[in-house]
Amino acid sequence: METEISYITREELASWGIISEEIQDKFLRISKGLIDHGAMPKTQIIRQFLLIIDNPNKYKKVKNKFLNITQYVINLVEKGMPIGLTEFGKNLLNELNVEVVLPEREKLANQAKFTHELKEYGIPYKVWGKEDIEEGAYNQMNIASKLPISVAGALMPDAHQGYGLPIGGVLSTTHNTIIPFAVGVDIACRMCMSIYDFPESVLINEHDKLKSLLMEHTHFGIGCTTRKKFNEDLFDKPDWAATKTIRDLKYKAYEQLGTSGTGNHFVEWGIVEIYTKDDLLNLPIGKYLALLSHSGSRGFGGNIANHYSKLAMQKTVLPDEAKHLAWLNLDNEEGMEYWIAMNLAGEYASANHHEIHNKISKALGHQPLTRIENHHNFAWKEKLADGTSVMVHRKGATPASKMELGIIPGSMTEPGFVIRGKGNVDAISSASHGAGRKMSRTKAIKTISKETFQKAIEEAGITLIGSGLDEAPMAYKDINKVIAHQSDLVDVLAKFTPKIVRMADSKEKAED
Repeated sequence: METEISYITREELASWGIISEEIQDKFLRISKGLIDHGAMPKTQIIRQFLLIIDNPNKYKKVKNKFLNITQYVINLVEKGMPIGLTEFGKNLLNELNVEVVLPEREKLANQAKFTHELKEYGIPYKVWGKEDIEEGAYNQMNIASKLPISVAGALMPDAHQGYGLPIGGVLSTTHNTIIPFAVGVDIACRMCMSIYDFPESVLINEHDKLKSLLMEHTHFGIGCTTRKKFNEDLFDKPDWAATKTIRDLKYKAYEQLGTSGTGNHFVEWGIVEIYTKDDLLNLPIGKYLALLSHSGSRGFGGNIANHYSKLAMQKTVLPDEAKHLAWLNLDNEEGMEYWIAMNLAGEYASANHHEIHNKISKALGHQPLTRIENHHNFAWKEKLADGTSVMVHRKGATPASKMELGIIPGSMTEPGFVIRGKGNVDAISSASHGAGRKMSRTKAIKTISKETFQKAIEEAGITLIGSGLDEAPMAYKDINKVIAHQSDLVDVLAKFTPKIVRMADSKEKAED
């Protein structure tokens, strides 16, 4: 029996850096035709696409089947559309430049006997905020629920379609399995808040000083680095020598310590209002100056994710619709390597935030009263309510065990919240990690005007440094509604209102 042919998907194109829907449509049409007619192996088509996106001008006079799409991309670049490869796309291009390419039918036939089948019926999972979750997120969660290793799941109210597992998806698998793409590309993406003993009036009286501190001590952009470090102790850990992959990335990690990347990552000043006396926060009711940051493990985590996601797909071959949910076994060498690397990325992400907060605190001349932090895009060894040992993947979901502090941010004009988990077993002790997008970056750029964006910023009294239309507040769900959907998951202890926000320049490609 002939193996079914797999085509290039929109998810694959987006992961390489092709985010424009118009370009995606053209690439999909070309690739399908070439594959259907056996004119070119799929891997060679992918390589040509990557080359065009990476440097379209280099191929503008090459007369082949890709000439028209190359010229189309060049025209968009000339109009100012940011086009370029993601780290994943760059790594894939490097691999395909040296890879021995098999025709797709032969390659799939060789792999077919190793394919793990999905279960006919998925495990049941509970959903919060059903009416505000798009169909694509449900589809991805339904596929994940049919994995032979899936044990339990949940979908948070900020959920939207992602890559592999939906953003806002929580998936428990058997205790010795881990899915790199269910963790995510930005491993251990994290929230961190420092609360200072200053009244809210400081944001008016010392506005320019606070803005300057952000400009001087935060760094945004793909590949951005810092020179001076506040604390380098993390790099003394023996885990940096654990594997060749980690060793090769150590210098990149060191250079990028104290940076924030692009996309929805930010560092911002604002006011945190504490509603209630709580032993965990241990601060009087009132309003305080606060610094809030959101970013992850930078190029170190991204490269770890790409390397082990590819390895997982080679080791665990699944039907095409589920291939990005391939897992590694912790009983095997590659699984343990990923586990070590993922946990190191978690420590790195925390140190990355501390570097930013410590530098700003030093320049401010004041230490914070307290610091709150949590990360998402991670996997934890936990137990379900019945005592079953599992691996819990939280892809864009906040850990919310009973009495656990966390932060759920809104958009640049909407509040965020300090929360205390209730340990809801149906949600696998989880909560949302933010408001969640209600429109894609491409749609936001197409439909939101600069005037509308600017008006929203002015009405909210926000000083904005950087950002673009893809991060406009209108592209996000209503955070107050998202919080209301999860009253059985968390208690709200405090509200954070942003006032001075720094993000990457709009020309930078989103990494989140």
